[in-house]
Amino acid sequence: MGDPRLDASAEEIALAARRVMTRCDDLAKVSADSDRIARVYLSPEHARVNRLASRWMREVGMRTWQDAAGNQVGRLDVLDSPARGGAAAGFEPPRRHNETPALVLGSHLDTVLDAGRYDGIAGVLIALEVVRLLAVPGPDGTPRSPFPFAIEVIAFSDEEGTRFGKALLGSSAVAGTWADDWWSLTDADGITLRQAFLEFGLDPGRVDEAARSPRDVVGYLEAHIEQGPELDRRGESLAVVSSIASARRFQLVVSGEARHAGGTPYDMRHDALLGASEAALAVEQICRAEHHIIGTVGQFEAFPGSVNVIPGETRFSLDLRGEFDDHRDQVWQQITGELDMITARRGLRWRALEVHNAPAVMCAPLFRDVIAEGIRSTLSPGAEEPATLFSRAGHDGMSIGAITDVGMLFLRNPDGISHHPDESVSTADVALGIQALAESVLHLAAESALRR
Repeated sequence: MGDPRLDASAEEIALAARRVMTRCDDLAKVSADSDRIARVYLSPEHARVNRLASRWMREVGMRTWQDAAGNQVGRLDVLDSPARGGAAAGFEPPRRHNETPALVLGSHLDTVLDAGRYDGIAGVLIALEVVRLLAVPGPDGTPRSPFPFAIEVIAFSDEEGTRFGKALLGSSAVAGTWADDWWSLTDADGITLRQAFLEFGLDPGRVDEAARSPRDVVGYLEAHIEQGPELDRRGESLAVVSSIASARRFQLVVSGEARHAGGTPYDMRHDALLGASEAALAVEQICRAEHHIIGTVGQFEAFPGSVNVIPGETRFSLDLRGEFDDHRDQVWQQITGELDMITARRGLRWRALEVHNAPAVMCAPLFRDVIAEGIRSTLSPGAEEPATLFSRAGHDGMSIGAITDVGMLFLRNPDGISHHPDESVSTADVALGIQALAESVLHLAAESALRR
């Protein structure tokens, strides 16, 4: 691999990092609730952050548009592209024919409820600072990509799935994997996804226009805070991501018999809550014994829910993640076997509905290499090789991997806490992340030039 270097001073990169941190604070104020961060798909808050992102994209010279699924997109054309009005034009959808393929950078701007301010958001803003550092003036003075590919930044609109219970909606639309049965999904107020599209000003019949084909893109790179403690424990700032975990999610129901709490002796009880509780503990026991498998029971509710009635039904969720699909599926089989034994012993029944199934996405070897080179540019001579971690959390790259190669860069998250107001990243680590991602793009461009 060649040795391209970023033409930016330490002061420029430090200023870029401070700008990212300030804008994370700005976006944190765009919330449906005054006392916590809550920003969901197709909401007024979604529209507001898209407008902010569009303004910041135009500031670095990109032409911008909101796509047919509500994702906010900015594009930096290549030097030899014909002029198209530049940043001042704004809100201009791309041509789909005869345009130079783009390297896509990005992450998401939606949040869980009571969120932190960096999950996804920092990745979008870091990408914009990379564009700022790498863009060069075109013949007409408009900033352009100096590479054999354009650069796009996508602020995905619904990575979390908070409102409709289905994650990765925005990136699924870009990947061309939108499913028609999603239109009937409803939020907590009974509003369907179709209705929400219309209220937001989008046309459900045109959602396919958000889709890209493999010929549209040369790859996808994402910077993201690590949503775990490994980098913090290592005392390192950045890591190469090897893969994004496979995931399956289930809604489980354990059924028994609701009877009077005082009048029913123990030998006649079929307590659904106790059976489900035993099952939840079995999930922990099984997953703790398995390397790189994480199982979480995040929702748990008993019915009829009276203080003096034995629970006749208990509903709970299971989120199961692993580095490899087959290993994850083997653990699910162990859990179902344990459920069979628990319910048979207690005279109960159980059933499960799978609500999400995502295969593991392996980061492309070339992209892992260029990100490692980017990280090396931030290290002192003689430092150890960059850490390589697999992502236990899901990301938009899981969808985008259907159409192109994917690479990810992790930034240290002190204490590893995420999906929580205490989520954190340091300005110094953001500066290193900006430098590493920019250097990664330079190395990818050098590789592309060698292969032409």
